[in-house]
Amino acid sequence: MKKFLLIILICVGAYAVVSQYPDSFSPSSIKTLFPFLKTEVSTSDKALKNAFKNKISGFQVGGSGKVIEILPDDNQGSRHQRFILKLDSNQTLLVAHNIDLAPKIKNLKVGDHVNFYGEYEWNSKGGVIHWTHHDPNGRHEGGWLNHGGKMYQ
Repeated sequence: MKKFLLIILICVGAYAVVSQYPDSFSPSSIKTLFPFLKTEVSTSDKALKNAFKNKISGFQVGGSGKVIEILPDDNQGSRHQRFILKLDSNQTLLVAHNIDLAPKIKNLKVGDHVNFYGEYEWNSKGGVIHWTHHDPNGRHEGGWLNHGGKMYQ
């Protein structure tokens, strides 16, 4: 009984810390700190998994993931910063961030956590998130990236 109460107290304390500093903790970092906790895959991860499975494209979605690879910038036409995120569901996403319309994330490294909001497009490798920036013409919903507490839009 004492062990059970101790576990409850630890969980309540962890929740208090995470809720006080929400931008400092990702689902994967919480799992690393408390591997005994069962965490559920996020709603956005479920939506992206469904979209990938059913080859659905063209919808706005937010989520977060861990950078597993940084690719060279695409400099053909509109320039895009490109990197691959791994979601908690293990699905991978290519992020194509237009750096002609939004600032580039200059200090991005493998292992970093990135929050995103943009448009999902299906591909055979997990999908692409783009429109992670404002639309200067006001015809498309704006998106963003958040890295280290800084917004890129």
